[in-house]
Amino acid sequence: MTQPPPPPNQPPQQPGFGPPQDPSQQQPAQSPQQQQQPSAPAGGPDLNKAPEPGYGYPQAPQPSAPPAAPQGPGYGYPQQQQQPAAGYGYPGQAQPGPYGQPQQPGAYGQPGYGQPGYGQPGYGYPQPATMPMQPQPGGGGKKFNSQIAIIVSAVVAIALIVGGGVWYASSSGKDDDSKNTAGGDGKNKTNGGGGGENGGGSGSSGAQEKAPADTGSKVLFQVPAPKTPKDVTSISTAGSWLTDTVYAKSGIAEVVGYDRAKGTKKWTIDLPGPVCEGSGRTTEDNKTAIIFKPDMPTKGDPQSCTQVAVIDLETGKEVWTKTAQSGTMPISFNNVTVSGGTVAAGSTSGGAAWDVATGKQLWAPKTSDSCYDSGYAGGAKLVAVRKCGEYEARQLHIQNIDPKTGKVITEYKMDEGIEYAAVVSTDPLVVAADVGDSAGDGSGISDFFSVDNKTGKLRTRISAPGEDFAARCDAIYKIEKCSGLAVGNDRLYIATEEHDGSGESYGQTNEIVAFDLATGKQTGQRADAGDDYEIYPLRMDGNNVLAYKRPPYDKGGQIVSIDGGTFKQTTLMENPATENVRDVEARMSPDYAEILFSKGGLYMSSVYASDFSAGTDRKEYLVIAFGTS
Repeated sequence: MTQPPPPPNQPPQQPGFGPPQDPSQQQPAQSPQQQQQPSAPAGGPDLNKAPEPGYGYPQAPQPSAPPAAPQGPGYGYPQQQQQPAAGYGYPGQAQPGPYGQPQQPGAYGQPGYGQPGYGQPGYGYPQPATMPMQPQPGGGGKKFNSQIAIIVSAVVAIALIVGGGVWYASSSGKDDDSKNTAGGDGKNKTNGGGGGENGGGSGSSGAQEKAPADTGSKVLFQVPAPKTPKDVTSISTAGSWLTDTVYAKSGIAEVVGYDRAKGTKKWTIDLPGPVCEGSGRTTEDNKTAIIFKPDMPTKGDPQSCTQVAVIDLETGKEVWTKTAQSGTMPISFNNVTVSGGTVAAGSTSGGAAWDVATGKQLWAPKTSDSCYDSGYAGGAKLVAVRKCGEYEARQLHIQNIDPKTGKVITEYKMDEGIEYAAVVSTDPLVVAADVGDSAGDGSGISDFFSVDNKTGKLRTRISAPGEDFAARCDAIYKIEKCSGLAVGNDRLYIATEEHDGSGESYGQTNEIVAFDLATGKQTGQRADAGDDYEIYPLRMDGNNVLAYKRPPYDKGGQIVSIDGGTFKQTTLMENPATENVRDVEARMSPDYAEILFSKGGLYMSSVYASDFSAGTDRKEYLVIAFGTS
């Protein structure tokens, strides 16, 4: 299908944040093949969508007023004709994956895993129980034309279906569950929020965020984008964290702690090279983990992400730094997480786990000719994604493991032929998959799988057709990096795709809907964005869902709390509608920017710095922070 042209609050596009190809991360290319798009399910919206710029594409300044006469559908007002500049995300050119990750040439041309599927009722309405074991079509995220879909679908092709075994260096098979429980993660919490993904029953119990007397926000501070090193067009600035007093953000070869209200620097951790990735998990005493490069990248030497460190977000101290080897070669890590006092880092070339407090290596996965751990997801549980078998006959194991020993507690084995899987939540365990490469849009999601952590058995499977749902995951590199969804109250909350608004609006809108993780059915609950707004779940707040509303051209963004029982929305923040502020906020798209909210503070940041705006009048920002009084 086609979709409307880029919305007016995303004017003529500029070159993207995505980095050049990293030779250290390349894999042998596979020949691309055409992706199959499923037909729209009965009851679904009529989404006539045109190509959009690629995932990770930055936003340019917005027009300050709508044109005098309508020229077509837009995002809050009629669209003007625009000619995008060439760059990352532009059709026919190399394009970065989610969050600016370099593409692997072979990842997106995989042979189809095409099983027959079936439609489901339109989003927002109750539906029959999903057949747990029947493969289904679909996909989540923004839609692109067929050329870009093939390029971007490299970002994730995943799916899974039922449990199997793996051998760790420190374990051989399963032990009795009573002796190897990973336990709750009372010493871990979600970045910027409370502990874990999990809410309780329905209602607002446990919610921390309250509406202020005046929901209008002001800009607390802005951090200009750093300059990239000579001959390096773009560089990673991934990683941002919140404590009660500090907002911490990765710069170029540093992590800086800012006063979360004033923006003044409280501390700086200098690093020899840029941060490749930061965990979205923190310990109860505000420690987290990062991966970084041992030196600054150059045109001839991009460097590898071999260094793993724990940093203290309150004191600004580097607690320890470690490396690990696979044979005689240092491991270049793709992902890192924290769970149960353990830091676990993984990649296609190996993994390792260390004690948060001491840096002592606790265990490493045993690699073989046929199996290896591709990555880990943390929080309340520690979950490994284990790859076994050869390409086109791959089998993925989703394993609940003991963070202290690496021993497998339970596992869930997938059908053969699935290359990638993303862990949306570790407790309850929810995994995203692209069954048969059917998403076709770079989102990496056609289905969700709800798994019983105690038994490793499938609870239910949820079809998420790409025509209807807008979540996305990066299952190639960053196993737990997903956006547009949240998990709590034993439900999956997911953003729908944009569709035409009501009345005379020329804009697009969408909703958040809920699925029951026990039955796979939609609950019938839906939170509307409102005409010309787009709504994206950010995280759970007790039993409530915190969401960001991306605004039309003439308004500021909003943070809302959605009651987990009634789905009633409460506005917690509304940002200024002045043109300069809107210009910066519009570039922080929820699809690729890092967005954190807590205690009346909203912090939006870029994951890459680039030199693409050099020589222009456009000022780029690394961070913009908002707060209510």
